[in-house]
Amino acid sequence: MSKVTHNLPGQADEGVWPDVRSVEAGEKHTCATARTTVKVSSGSLARLARICTGGTAIAALARPVLAQVESEATASAHLFTSSQVVGFSVVIGVISAALLSTLWLVRQRGNLEYESREIRSALSDAHQRISQYQALIADKNRRIVVWDGNERPELLGQLPAETGAPQDNEFLAFGLWLKPRSASELERAIDRLRSAAQSFDMVVETNREEILEAQGRVSGGRAFVRFVALNNLRAELAELKIERDRLMSSISAFQNLLDAIDLPAWQRDSEGRLAWVNQAYGDAVEAKSPQHAINEGREFLTTIARERIRAAATPESPFHDRISTVVRGNRTFFNVVDVKLPSGSAGIAIDVSDAESLRAELERTLKSHAETLDHLATPVAIFNGDRRLQFYNQAFVALWELDIAFLESKPDNAELLERLRAAKKLSDQLNWKSWKEAALSVYRALDTQTDLWHLPNGQTLRVFATAHPQGGATWVFENLTEQVALETRYNTLVKVQGETIDHLSEGVAVFGPDGRIRLSNPAFRMLWGITEAEAKPGTHIRAIGEACLPSYDRPDGWKTFAELITSFDDERRSSQGTLELLSGLVLDYAIIPLPNAQTMLTFVNMTDSVRAERALTEKNEALRKADELKNDFVQHVSYELRSPLTNIIGFADLLRTPGVGPLNERQAEYIDHISTSSSVLLTLVNDILDLATVDAGIMRLNYSEIDLNDLLDDVSMQIADRLQESGVTLEITAPAYLGSIVADPQRLKQILLKLLANAANFSPDGAAISLECHREGADFVFSVSDRGPGIPQEMIATVFDRFATGEKSGKRGGAGLGLSIVDSFVSLHNGKVAIDSQPGRGTKVICRIPSVSLPHSIAAAE
Repeated sequence: MSKVTHNLPGQADEGVWPDVRSVEAGEKHTCATARTTVKVSSGSLARLARICTGGTAIAALARPVLAQVESEATASAHLFTSSQVVGFSVVIGVISAALLSTLWLVRQRGNLEYESREIRSALSDAHQRISQYQALIADKNRRIVVWDGNERPELLGQLPAETGAPQDNEFLAFGLWLKPRSASELERAIDRLRSAAQSFDMVVETNREEILEAQGRVSGGRAFVRFVALNNLRAELAELKIERDRLMSSISAFQNLLDAIDLPAWQRDSEGRLAWVNQAYGDAVEAKSPQHAINEGREFLTTIARERIRAAATPESPFHDRISTVVRGNRTFFNVVDVKLPSGSAGIAIDVSDAESLRAELERTLKSHAETLDHLATPVAIFNGDRRLQFYNQAFVALWELDIAFLESKPDNAELLERLRAAKKLSDQLNWKSWKEAALSVYRALDTQTDLWHLPNGQTLRVFATAHPQGGATWVFENLTEQVALETRYNTLVKVQGETIDHLSEGVAVFGPDGRIRLSNPAFRMLWGITEAEAKPGTHIRAIGEACLPSYDRPDGWKTFAELITSFDDERRSSQGTLELLSGLVLDYAIIPLPNAQTMLTFVNMTDSVRAERALTEKNEALRKADELKNDFVQHVSYELRSPLTNIIGFADLLRTPGVGPLNERQAEYIDHISTSSSVLLTLVNDILDLATVDAGIMRLNYSEIDLNDLLDDVSMQIADRLQESGVTLEITAPAYLGSIVADPQRLKQILLKLLANAANFSPDGAAISLECHREGADFVFSVSDRGPGIPQEMIATVFDRFATGEKSGKRGGAGLGLSIVDSFVSLHNGKVAIDSQPGRGTKVICRIPSVSLPHSIAAAE
């Protein structure tokens, strides 16, 4: 305790101070404990005295008994009864308890006396410490603020008046007497102290430029903040600390700024080693971080460049020059500024590669412009600030025909004009001096000057003279001779085009991008029935549309025209259509985009053509209906004819039978003619019926698998009578096994019979017709050849037409439907038929029938 007491002054001087409130509370608690201990001790002594007194009373009561016992014992010569033994035991127990109680009370009294001495000593020390703390708190250079939970803070002590600190509760309004920065930092530190028990030590500055030291601590669940007014050395030390913080803040701000810019910056120590670099430096040397670049000593500049900087830089004259180095594998130019300092050096590098590139590009551009100007057909001359010729192109030389040596001598502008006047290149002026001064006034003019020069050789020049901001001027000589001629021809052409448009039979109107009419011809006004005043140039298309409403009032007319012509679409669309006016006129219109965002609207009178077209359409419809009627008639008649023909053939065959009776020769001949004619007529009717079925689109193919060898045998048997009648023979050339094909057997057999019958009809007697068959993949290919008269070339294209017969109709005349039926049936099979014939060498018909994979039915195409 004495050690703690002796150390209090030292702790106060060193800034280490105890918890005053805790000490006071502790002292009060100690005193209370001492008083309680004293009270306990006094009570124990009283109880001990009462016990001792009680023991003495018991002993007094026991004395007669003991005396009687002794007398009885003496009398009985040491003979005891049981009651006597019990009495003796009780007495001995009571005596023993009294002795033990006396011993315990004596020991307890010694302990109480020792504790009493200790408590008195601690109480004395606590009073001494309280006195010292009160003296410390009463110091006018300190003030303590104590927060105990959410209770109102307690203020202890006070600060000197010169600090400007309030002595009342306004002390906690730090913004009133502390500088804003110090007040904000102190309030944040107090908030952290009270919420997170985070201690702090800081120096704050008052509005009167006084320095205070603020210390925050937490002890015993309370938050304490002590304010100490500094003086002399400590004040100076605090001011230096504040200044150091300001400097460190400035240095940090500059370092952050240098880290943010894309310019490598560095600082070296006195031995030339890197002490600090920014982020751009680290990126330039491809380091992970600036500190990594410092640790590894990565240099941004080459050794020669660093030695050059070390040799050239002085404190009075910093190094400033352009240095080339490699950054990320690319050669880069930097403007390096390096300042020599007492503690080393600092430098920064500015990337000027883009400037170098721009400078080189500017030089190339100037050279390219000079070359471009030199190849221009327009003469150009450039004079510098001294009015001397700096540049001229070849067109300038060709225009004025001046000596190159003279031009290379860079003559003055006035001298050049005098030279041109002397060479009769310029027209004579009434006042040459005034004219020359007016021409040379361009060097003092703000705007471009323009003038027309009429040369003695008949040329007309438009001269543009522009002054340069840095001095000098540029002269451009535009030759207007051809332009004037072109303008004359253009005006003539416009007049011719105007006359041409005016005499066109088609209506023409041209509209501008604003929807206003530019021109129109009389045909346009006549077709729409409007006057020239209603269609005068500048009239909007909506007004023209309203004038044309009596002729056409539907929305697909002028309303649509206006939308297309005045639309803001990027892609201008053309459009065509037909309008039928209320007057009966039929007009074909066309909307055609023109250059310069103009649009041409043309109208062609198609009334006569439409009427003719309508008449042709009506006639075509009548023909179509007649054709339908014809087909219906043919089909109906064919069906009606087949029944009587079948009867005639049947009765003719019946008459031939012996059961009817014998026939004479003439009757038999007549019966043969009847039978033959009836068969031919029945074949013709069947052919017409098949064609009508094909035309009606109702014929369907009944597909099945056909054995081609059996098919050829069947066809040869059916055609045998016809071949014998025609006196020809049939030669069939085919492989031993042709296989099978999926097709319509009836129609395929009909194709072969028609071709063989046609060949037999045109073959001479005793000749042979040939049937050649083979397979090409899944297709069945066959051809029928004869040795007849052939077909002329001009008729080959029509042999498949219906009712097409040549000059030679063969042995038996026909209707010309055989090949037409063959072509139709082959087409139904999706096959192909071709014919090859030459006059006098016969005819060959080739057919290809493809096989299908699955049996199905196909309707005949119309």
